[in-house]
Amino acid sequence: MAEIQTLIEMGFPKERAEKALEVTNYKGVEPAMEWLLAHADDPAMETGHTIASSAAASSSITAETTTSSSETQAEAKSFKCDECGKLFKNQDEMEFHAAKTNHSSFSESTEEKKPLTEEEKKAQLALLEERMKQKRKEREEREKAEALEKERLRIKSGKDMQDARQRLEEQEMMKIVEQRKREKIEDQKARERVRAQIEADKQARKLAASGQRPVSPPPPAAAPLPASPATRGTYDQARIQLRLPDGKALAHTFGAKEQLAAVKLYLQMHAQEFAAEDSFKLMTTFPKKIFTNEDYEMPLELLGLVPSAVIIVSRGQ
Repeated sequence: MAEIQTLIEMGFPKERAEKALEVTNYKGVEPAMEWLLAHADDPAMETGHTIASSAAASSSITAETTTSSSETQAEAKSFKCDECGKLFKNQDEMEFHAAKTNHSSFSESTEEKKPLTEEEKKAQLALLEERMKQKRKEREEREKAEALEKERLRIKSGKDMQDARQRLEEQEMMKIVEQRKREKIEDQKARERVRAQIEADKQARKLAASGQRPVSPPPPAAAPLPASPATRGTYDQARIQLRLPDGKALAHTFGAKEQLAAVKLYLQMHAQEFAAEDSFKLMTTFPKKIFTNEDYEMPLELLGLVPSAVIIVSRGQ
């Protein structure tokens, strides 16, 4: 028990500490300590060890037996520390003193240990109370230090989590910025292709009006062959621009493997006039192609709409 250990640390023998706690109904250290001080000279509290058995049991202490000049040995009434001269009633007190002070030289003495006076008892009680206050203060300081350390670790953990959250938000923001840059570049390229196509259409109509036969422009040297499906497959996104009948345009980036039905659904969600299923049709001009119901089930990359394309939205069937 903790109370027994406390009393032993204060200098009381273990057997007396156990007896005091038992008599005081285990009400705590202070009642037991007061009882021990009040019964310090009670013969019934003696441990019952004989001088011979005490000397044999203490193997770690060098006991020197004093003898009188007469043939018969005088009766030993206490133990004495040869190093500091302090007297002890029994072996328990002697062993406790040895463990506390590291003194190792003891001898039996015929001098009887005097009982404590009332003043000495009060002084010892005050000293023990002061020790208890000191231990209590040390325990409170230790608990306070542990609480401060726990709070420091909690604050550090919260700051680490906040820093990690901020880093994730910054990374997400950088991804959004990069995505917008790519979309802007793709949109610019799509507009340039649309302008080039419009200009080519104007030239073709002008030549047709003048009766001249339009001359097909030579194929570009950099791309003499049409792009192979493997080349298209290197793109994982498709930038689609929807040209509405009123001249407005809707643009959105889809996955290259998404079906054309996703483009149709996007149009229905963002243009209320085309909310009806059969109120419009989708087509491309170059090459000219009107998408059928079977085409809506095909991915954009197989329809040649990767990495970007312009789809014309017309009303009716």
